[in-house]
Amino acid sequence: MSYHIEKLIDEKEVVEGIKRVADKINNDYAGKKLRLVCILKGGVFFLTELSKYIKEDMSIDFMSVSSYGSGTVSSGVVKIIKDLDESIEGENVIVVEDIVDTGNTLSYLLDMLKDRHPESIKLCTLLDKPSRRTKDVKVDYVAFTIPDKFVVGYGLDYDQYYRNLPYVGVVEFDD
Repeated sequence: MSYHIEKLIDEKEVVEGIKRVADKINNDYAGKKLRLVCILKGGVFFLTELSKYIKEDMSIDFMSVSSYGSGTVSSGVVKIIKDLDESIEGENVIVVEDIVDTGNTLSYLLDMLKDRHPESIKLCTLLDKPSRRTKDVKVDYVAFTIPDKFVVGYGLDYDQYYRNLPYVGVVEFDD
């Protein structure tokens, strides 16, 4: 199967979008400490850039989750591969994700984190695909809303490749 990658959001636009999100976070959390919880692997590129522009005191932690099932269809069961290293009780938590599409995994994850009694919890994503949503998940901070296309770059992968692209591209499969 052959394919090529077409730029959807260039590097300059990506950084500008991330700065806009950071400005909103700085405004909403002025004078408050933050805990950014990055969802691995894809979210790390977004987290790294986003954290450069957050002015408030913050700490970071990481989670790795997977939903599994037969083939490419999620069973709706979420497996925690790597949990948080520290408690989030009483913390202002922002979950940082590379992309939100169906919302199935994030719905489960956010409910689980709310049970750990943070002061507040919000969701931040580089890319939002609301047309794919099957669970009602509130995304508080969105850098870009995109169409239902298969995208790579800036942390997003195709078979673990292309995460390192400095832009977001659409994978176009050739006939």
